[in-house]
Amino acid sequence: MQILFHLDHNTTPLDEALPGVWSFRTDSDKPLASSDKARLFAEELVRGVQSHRADIDARIQRAAANFEINRIGGVERAILRVATYEMLHCLEVPPVVSITEAIEISKKFGAEEASRFVNGVLDRIRSEIKRPARTAAPGVGTTAETKSGSEPADQ
Repeated sequence: MQILFHLDHNTTPLDEALPGVWSFRTDSDKPLASSDKARLFAEELVRGVQSHRADIDARIQRAAANFEINRIGGVERAILRVATYEMLHCLEVPPVVSITEAIEISKKFGAEEASRFVNGVLDRIRSEIKRPARTAAPGVGTTAETKSGSEPADQ
């Protein structure tokens, strides 16, 4: 989320921004990404969101009735983008898992009513996706496999 928030508020290209972002520390002075595996996973999500951002933002815009995408708070916008990307392109992750995680993150880091807003928007987006809500999409392997050739379930 922090990387997407950073990219949303700065003009620095992703490849230039990442080394600086990886130097961030948590409040307890731990590295932002605790392992190479965590860093690779986060980078994969960020690159996926960035490469599909126009479609993701259009879906969020449609689902967020009466809200322009740029009027949605930066934290909430990053949360919505990651969860939408996961529902569309990480077919091994059930949509309800993406939504639940997004709600929990918005409770911790978003504005007071953010979790209700995030839930409503993501539920609208989920209802447009033609795949099981509570299980992985049939016949799906890993995120890497999904990104290397499989199309999103709704296309």
